[in-house]
Amino acid sequence: MDLIFALLSLLILSPIFIIIAIMIKIDSKGPVFFRQERLGKDGKVFRIYKFRTMIDGAINMGAKLHTYEGDYRITKIGNILRRLSIDELPQIINILKGEMSFIGPRPPVPYYPRQYKEYTDEQKKRFLVKPGITGYAQVMVRNSASWDERIKLDLVYVNKMGLFFDLYILFLTIWVVIKRENIYPESHSFKISQKS
Repeated sequence: MDLIFALLSLLILSPIFIIIAIMIKIDSKGPVFFRQERLGKDGKVFRIYKFRTMIDGAINMGAKLHTYEGDYRITKIGNILRRLSIDELPQIINILKGEMSFIGPRPPVPYYPRQYKEYTDEQKKRFLVKPGITGYAQVMVRNSASWDERIKLDLVYVNKMGLFFDLYILFLTIWVVIKRENIYPESHSFKISQKS
């Protein structure tokens, strides 16, 4: 089902992808896509695809991995893409490659919040399924909770996953995107005042 819906989505959305790509290139210098290593099923590392929403090389500037409301590294087009969660759509490519699913836990970077070997046996259960473009933790708390709190919700998903639960999460995803809440973490302790 993932492969069928991913192929259909890619065909339907391809004209929109082209328009977004042009807007990103006009707005700022750099590639259209942002690629980053993430932890997938069974803790295997893969490269995730997103539309680039920040200035090129942003991960080496300011707050590094963290973003916040008003982050100077986020481009004008990038801000729109983030608020509508459109930046996540290129992960359809990851689904076609068999690395992700539409619904599942969000894949963390290999070293944050911790390395795979540092997760507890209970927490590692979240890696028993493919990561998703959206998931239970995303619709419940999005970015307003700590990673440990999100992992607990991921474990709820692993224990309850099924077609009807996935459809429920998909419905809530649409609602969350419409509400546009909790896009950025509540804690701004990592804000960087100087553009370094």
